[in-house]
Order: sequence, then C-alpha cells, then structure tokens
Amino acid sequence: MAPGRRPLLGDRVRVVDGGLGSTLEALGADVSAPLWSARALLDDEPLVRRVHEAFFRAGADVAVTGSYQVSADGFVRAGRTAADAATALRRSVRLAREAADRVAGDVGGERLVAASVGPYGAVLADGSEYHGRYGRTAADLTAFHRRRIEVLEDAGPDLLAVETLPTAVEALAVLDALGADGPPVWVSFTAVAGGRTAGGDDLGALGPLVAAHPRVAAVGVNCTAAYDVAAALDALAPTGLPLVACPNAGGEWDAAARRWRYAGLGAVAGGLVADWIDRGARLVGGCCGVGPADIAGLVTAVR
Repeated sequence: MAPGRRPLLGDRVRVVDGGLGSTLEALGADVSAPLWSARALLDDEPLVRRVHEAFFRAGADVAVTGSYQVSADGFVRAGRTAADAATALRRSVRLAREAADRVAGDVGGERLVAASVGPYGAVLADGSEYHGRYGRTAADLTAFHRRRIEVLEDAGPDLLAVETLPTAVEALAVLDALGADGPPVWVSFTAVAGGRTAGGDDLGALGPLVAAHPRVAAVGVNCTAAYDVAAALDALAPTGLPLVACPNAGGEWDAAARRWRYAGLGAVAGGLVADWIDRGARLVGGCCGVGPADIAGLVTAVR
C-alpha cells in the first residue's frame, strides 16, 4: 500500500470471526497458563487451524490471528524464548491463511487474515488490558509493539487488527510503532458506557487522532459489552472511517483464574447488529465467548 493511501474497507459489511481463545478453550485447550491461547500456536497447530476454519465455514469473511498475546517479553517470562515468540507470531498468520485457503477452495469467496496486535496488558496476563494502568511510558509501549508488528507484517497478513486498546496513550504509541508502508490497520478499543475507553478516555476526542494516521483504515470497539457499542460507534463516526463492532458475549474477566466468566449472552443479537450497521459499522463480529454458531447467526442477520 502506498504511503498515505487508505484501502477500502467500507465498500460492504464484512463479518469478522469470534473469540479464538474462548473457542479453543471450549474444544479442550488449556488457556489458564500465562501464555493463554498463544500456547496453542506452539503446541497444537491443528486445533488453531480447526478453529479458524470453523469460523470461516460459519460465514466469517475475516479471521483474526492468535497473536493477540504473543511477544518476546511475555514468552521469556513464561519460560519460553524470544525465538519461540517470533515463531508463534509467524505461525499465527500462516494457520489463519491455511484455513482461509482451504475454505475458499471449497466454497470460493474472499477471506482476509487480520494479524492481531493486542495491548501490552495482555502480555502481563493480569487483566490490566481492561484499564491500561501499566506503569510504562509511551516510548516503552512503542518499542514493545514495534518488535511484534515487524514480525507480523513480514508474515504477510492482509490487515493488522490493533485491538482491545484501553487508553489513548497506548493507541498513539502503537501507531508510532507503524512504518509508513504496510498492510492496512484497524484500531479497536475496549469501551464502557458513554463512549469512553475502558481506561476513561473520550472516544470522540481520540478518534480523530487515530484516524489521522494514513494506514488506519477503520476504527471501532471490541471486547465490549453489546449495550455499550452504539455510543462508542457514535463517538467515532465523525472520523468518517468504516467502524468496527466486535463485542464479547458478556461477563467479566477473572484475573485470578485467568478466564472469562460469561454472563450467558452467547450470541450477537440481530437487531443490535442492524443498528450498528446503520451507525456505520462495516466490520462486525464477536470477541470472547462468541463462537462459530454465533457467527453463523450474525451472518444470517447481516445478509
């Protein structure tokens, strides 16, 4: 992509997949250790590929890779190596691509791979991505994200999904980590009531700062309660960019047990999705607790 040129993600509504980690857990993967679902990238390739394929067969247009929690720092802290982290980042893209190609070979259609760039707090495995109080400078965060992004971009994804960001500080730090050229980027925040990020920043003020970066092709929210999505989209709509709406299945993160405790929603309601699309959402999907069956229902609501 030429510097300064935005790709078209607003030409139609695309369905994004759901919660990779929670779906892996439902199929028996151990996601309670500090590496969470990233562990499966090294230890169970077939299972990761199977989950991506299940979401594609449910009708998803976009797979978000399992790289959300992968970094050299986190892997070393968990007893692995920096080389293992690089392997996991590259493998996350390859496994999603293999699933996309397999389903496209069977039924045709365009399927995209979005490389997940999760927040710094995900690496800490203590739930701090839901408030963003890391005790790190913006420069620290930029250096941390730059190392991951370089490896992911080299692996050849169609997009970068910079997701679950809790604060303006981290959002701008990640954007500083991007080079002038590379795949298009969507930036999504975890939000709370009233159009604010989980860390308390006003999305209406933050949106234009994020949208000013030439590689940012969409903005929105993920891992957010469904009833908080509309206000967040309204706050971000003045950017003029396509919007992202990928809520979770409800519930709360249990930091001690390192798992979600879901409220039981288990699906994205069709009426809500139609409203989000009316508000400008062009990338709609799910997050933690949203499985392939839920995405199939979402596809029916969208199409």
